[in-house]
Formats: sequence, C-alpha cells, structure tokens
Amino acid sequence: MRTVTATRYVTPLREGGSLPAIIEADDQGMYVLKFRGAGQGPKALIAELVAGEIARALGLAVPEIVFVELDAELARTEPDPEIQHLIKASTGLNLALDYLPGSVTFDPVVEHPDAELASAIVWFDALVTNVDRTPRNANMLMWHRRLWLIDHGAALYFHHAWDDALERSRAPFALIRDHVLLPLASKLADIDEALAARLDATAIDGIIEQIPAAWLGGEVPFADHRAHRDAYAAWLKRRLEKPRAFVEEAIRARSRDL
Repeated sequence: MRTVTATRYVTPLREGGSLPAIIEADDQGMYVLKFRGAGQGPKALIAELVAGEIARALGLAVPEIVFVELDAELARTEPDPEIQHLIKASTGLNLALDYLPGSVTFDPVVEHPDAELASAIVWFDALVTNVDRTPRNANMLMWHRRLWLIDHGAALYFHHAWDDALERSRAPFALIRDHVLLPLASKLADIDEALAARLDATAIDGIIEQIPAAWLGGEVPFADHRAHRDAYAAWLKRRLEKPRAFVEEAIRARSRDL
C-alpha cells in the first residue's frame, strides 16, 4: 500500500463526527482523508483499511486506499479552530481514499444494480458487520457508470470490545435487514461459496499485515502488535467458516421483506 504526504488541506467534508477532508498530497493526487484523531480514532482507520481491502479482494470497486503522513504544520493556514485541533491531534500516519471527481451519491430510486452485484455487496457488508449501508446513508458513489463503495469506518464493530470476540464471530448480523440493496440481493446463496473462496487464509493474512503498528499499540488484552493482528485475522477466518450464519441471516431477512 502506498504512503503519501499531505501537502494541502483543501476542504472539510462535514459528515457526522469524523470530519473527513479533501487534501492534496505530494504525488499531486487528491484524497479523502480520514483523521486518526477523530471519532473512534485508529479503530475507524483499521476498519476502513481492512473492510476496504476485503471488498477489493472480492472484486468490488473501492477507491485506492493510501496511508497519509500528516504534519502539524498543515494546521497553521487553517482558520477553523476545530480543524486546527483535528490536524494536530492526527499528526503522523493517517488513511485516505482516492478522491473520485465528478462522482454522484448512489440513489436507490434511480440506480438498480444487478442481482449478482447487489448480492455480493450485501454478502460483504454482512461479513464485516457494516452498519452503514442503509437507504438513509448508502455510502456508495456512481462514478464512470460503476458503483463504488466508500466509508467503512463503522464496520468490524466487534473490535470495540474484545471480550469473547472470537466466539461472537459466528453470530449472524441482524442489522443486514436495513441494507439498501437487500431487496435486490436474490443471489446470496448462489455466490456464497465463490466469494468465501476469494478470502482464504493467505488473503486475510495479507490484508491484516497492512495494519500499521502505530494504530495497534497498548490495547488490552494484547501483549504486542503481533497478537493484536492475529486476533483480527482469527476473527475473520472463524467468521468465514461454514455454515456462514451471516449469509443465512441475510437470506432470511430478504425473504421476510418480500
């Protein structure tokens, strides 16, 4: 995964409490920056990274994810005290997604993804327990006639409480009933095996290894960064074991709504 350095704060995107921003980096690229010092802190960045790269491994469209080095000096030219504080609190390594210029927010009334794509997105969100893909807040963009997934910081919510996390990995995801694409996801059973096969142990380990050590330090019950990473990998591998309750729950939720 590439690392860039933020050179210019362009504009805030005032969405929720995380206050992401469009920035320019030293590669002349524009990115949507997620601040380590905002909201849920590094956990939101870990969820963004891990869920985003899982989606990519499944063949879903996600903007390129990069690490961003942020210098506190960037705050000097910002008049807004809230933004100044956020930049200073996020000095060091942060995360960003490639900015998609000209993209438009997904509208379920206008856009109707085919059943296979809708099913793959529902399958993915149920796997990573993403609560943030509802009709009210779909977190999807249309860009170059393709559907792109964004904003996965609310996924993997198990990592906010590690007690019995491995046991809870087998639990269904009841909130999938609120998914914006669930009515279109008629091929969940058909695509289940093929999607799970893309996420073998090698794929999972490769994604988890990209979590920076700076985002993992000092959390109980982990002795070191290695143990912390291993816990993420173990949760995902266990959740992917058959039978996959998260898939069964999505199928049940869809049948109840028909």
